Amino acid sequence: MKKLDWYILKKFLTVFFFSIFLFAVIAVVIDVSEKTDDFVKSGFSATEIFTHYYIGFIPHIIALLFPLFVFIAVIFFTSKMAGQTEIIAILASGITYDRWLRPYWIGGTLLGLLLWVSNFWFIPKANTIRGSFEAAYVDTHSSYNALVRGSSDIYFRIDSFTYAGIYAYDTSFKRGNSFFAYQMDKDKIVYNIRSNEIIWDTATKSWSLSDVFERTILDNKELNTYRPMMKKKFAFKPADLEKDKYTKDKLTTPDLIRQINLDALRGAEGLNELKIERYRRDATPLTVLLLTLIGGIIAGRKIRGGSGAHLAMGFIIAALFIITDRFSTIFSTKGNLPPLLAAWIPNIIFVWVVYYLYKKAAK
Repeated sequence: MKKLDWYILKKFLTVFFFSIFLFAVIAVVIDVSEKTDDFVKSGFSATEIFTHYYIGFIPHIIALLFPLFVFIAVIFFTSKMAGQTEIIAILASGITYDRWLRPYWIGGTLLGLLLWVSNFWFIPKANTIRGSFEAAYVDTHSSYNALVRGSSDIYFRIDSFTYAGIYAYDTSFKRGNSFFAYQMDKDKIVYNIRSNEIIWDTATKSWSLSDVFERTILDNKELNTYRPMMKKKFAFKPADLEKDKYTKDKLTTPDLIRQINLDALRGAEGLNELKIERYRRDATPLTVLLLTLIGGIIAGRKIRGGSGAHLAMGFIIAALFIITDRFSTIFSTKGNLPPLLAAWIPNIIFVWVVYYLYKKAAK
């Protein structure tokens, strides 16, 4: 790390964190004006609103636009350097173009790693706080609230050979009626269990069954058993039965991987959405690096129009990136595009954009 690296990195990080802080303040002000009635209905004080909602909302909105603001920050400070002929002086002193780009590589990599770590653990925790508040006090007509206030019939696969169903399952009380489960051995049922009611016991972390009938088939014999009450640990928990629009955002990466494996085993719907979220958490940090390099290469050339022309070109490229990302997501969730490819298509395309811009850049 030389003086040049520190000089450019200092400008890069200062502009980025200032812009993201300023945007967070503006986003909070706008959000407060939109949700004032909801905050009043909640009955929370200003401190409670911050701890129950905004402590989750602020990381969410920052993570959502993190790559875009990295891009804007790079274009802004680099264009200013170019306008003051600093870059011309740097290159004229004998420093190569690749050497000048090195701090951009370092800064983009550091910010990409920061976003990757945050998406792995911190952002899902923040989304849990935000999603819980919005589900309870803002999205009063969401599918989550409809599920909590009402009940639904659930059919699912517990593991590779066990199938189950619960009638009128209520997620708020973790209680259901007429539970059944059966195990298969090839094309034959070898075990069956039925109960009139199933309730989650938080103390023992198991399910409580009432009026239980068990049927075990051994060769040509059947063993039937009745029990008025029974405690049993199944390979599913209440969290596995509660799905809402915030599910994929609230799961940490290890939990998301576990949920994908369980849903794949059970043949659940909406699996591609979870997979895209999983792969995008790894793809977005690379996006940060690519946008950093694109911004540096574009804004590093002194042109008429100065920062305005650079920002306009930057917004066009950012818009193309977002459109590419949205199309790939839709083709995966609604079509047959593999989720891994859908998450990485924007990066694959923009790697070539970086290469093209680098080759055409005046060195």
